[in-house]
Amino acid sequence: MRLGINLGYFGAGNDADNLAVAQEADRLGYAVCWAAEAYGSDAATVLTWVAAQTEHIDVGSAIFQIPARTPAMTAMTAATLDTLSGGRFRLGLGVSGPQVSEGWYGVRFDKPLARTREYVEIIRKAMRRERLEHHGEHWDLPLPGGPGKPVKLIVHPVREHIPLYIAAVGPKNLELAGEIADGWLGLFFAPEQGEESLAHVRAGRAKAGLTLDGFDVVPTVPVVLGDDPVKAADAVRGNAALYIGGMGSREQNFYNRLAVRMGYEKEAAEIQDKFLAKDYAGAEQAVPYEFLDKTALLGTKERIADRMHAYADAGVTTLTVTPTAETLDGRIATLRTVVEALEASGRG
Repeated sequence: MRLGINLGYFGAGNDADNLAVAQEADRLGYAVCWAAEAYGSDAATVLTWVAAQTEHIDVGSAIFQIPARTPAMTAMTAATLDTLSGGRFRLGLGVSGPQVSEGWYGVRFDKPLARTREYVEIIRKAMRRERLEHHGEHWDLPLPGGPGKPVKLIVHPVREHIPLYIAAVGPKNLELAGEIADGWLGLFFAPEQGEESLAHVRAGRAKAGLTLDGFDVVPTVPVVLGDDPVKAADAVRGNAALYIGGMGSREQNFYNRLAVRMGYEKEAAEIQDKFLAKDYAGAEQAVPYEFLDKTALLGTKERIADRMHAYADAGVTTLTVTPTAETLDGRIATLRTVVEALEASGRG
């Protein structure tokens, strides 16, 4: 099991700290550094900045939002980032959600599975430097009846095949990720219930005539150090409440549905009710400790090393961590402790 680092979003005044964290992860031998985007900082610019100031660590988008860019533009960006980084780029994609897709990008959130499939097909074709011709439900290239003609990528990428990941939560999306991607980016992954998700991924692999061999299973897991894991869990309550309660509408929240599938139906409803009523403190307190303990690494180095066995046994191949601490020194110390815990676990 390899290690990754997720820097989250930039532009909140902690960009220098985030760069220092990425550079320390590079020195410590972490495999990949991921950056996110929503409707603030864009991941492509951040990853270029990080790649220019690191040496060995891969840089990955977690995620590039599909409604934000045409597939051809994403292929250009991926080829450019891979070239500038010396072959260190990983392309993570996701459909975002209806509020962002329609409210920020003006793109209808319809048929996300079909849209993702076409998007990936076009990217793959462009990266192979084939003349770009695609006639599907969502993209028609070149547009019919006009002056457009099939063209191909001018530059020669360092790699024809850049590792491509799909962020997925629901069963059908998980199956699609297994079928058409090289890896899966997951959130709120509980090792004890990991097989429920991986069964869908495995079904997708089977559709493509493949197994899980070589497929990268990459959950992002918050890490909070401390002698008392219950107290440590308080540091990640806000993030869990945001996703389960407020990441989407009452009718369409993928993470709320995930919590329900994990057995927290009553709690998920309470978190959402309180969050949407703007009782944010109440929403945080409604998140069960058991849920947080299953989906984060909490406590001492020894406890974290023990939990790493569970992640490895569940099929995780890259454990991406979010070091959660109030200071830069605390985040750096967390990075180092995670490396020591993995070594102690014997699963690295």
